[in-house]
Amino acid sequence: MNRQSQAAVLFLLGAALLHAGTTDLYLRYVKAGLRPLLLAAGAVLILTALATAWYERRKTKQTKQTTHTGADADGHVHVHPEPRVSWLLILPLLALILVAPPALGSYSATRTGTALQKPLAYAALPAQGTLRLSVVDYAGRAIYDHGRTLAGRQVQLTGFVALDHAGTPYLVRMALNCCAADAQPVKVALSGHIPPVLQPDTWLTVTGAYTPRSLHDPVNDGPIPFLDVTSAKPVPTPRDPYDETWNN
Repeated sequence: MNRQSQAAVLFLLGAALLHAGTTDLYLRYVKAGLRPLLLAAGAVLILTALATAWYERRKTKQTKQTTHTGADADGHVHVHPEPRVSWLLILPLLALILVAPPALGSYSATRTGTALQKPLAYAALPAQGTLRLSVVDYAGRAIYDHGRTLAGRQVQLTGFVALDHAGTPYLVRMALNCCAADAQPVKVALSGHIPPVLQPDTWLTVTGAYTPRSLHDPVNDGPIPFLDVTSAKPVPTPRDPYDETWNN
């Protein structure tokens, strides 16, 4: 692949990053806080591609004005074509632009142990009304704070459904450190008034109450708290399917 071709690939890669960063597509790959870096990377790649193309064009003009260095006895310059297979590098770029991959769901969650970690601190909660918490926040408070800030309060969580091999229903969010490659599930087991039919990967908003009941994840023996459900309703997949409260 010559320099002009390399510049074209760099330009396409930069354009793909800018496309992802200016739409919600980037949320399928990295956490929302990395959007400025993604846009900056796309801009740098496009500028590099334009500079490479300009430099190569200038170099070609200068070469034409000089003698035929490297020509054979007949005055012909030998040109070695680049392998066409190198253009296959464009295929991942087209996939990035044209096909939005689904967020990680129940398949990954049931094959990966819960990654719940003890929070460094607990944010203050409103004194009245329903507590609308993330799955990670609820699980941390239920396990490591023993539900002290949850007892007697109505709690509302949103996540997708996963069923383990025994049929136990979980409400799950995949928590990110950086990007989808390091996403790990945090699970809350459901009890109480559970819908009679639960389909894996269905997104639900459930309302319920804290219960001290818990179990150990069959995959890695990690702690999984329960939520005693009073109501549940299907909801659309959220704009950002991943949970960013991992380090809170």
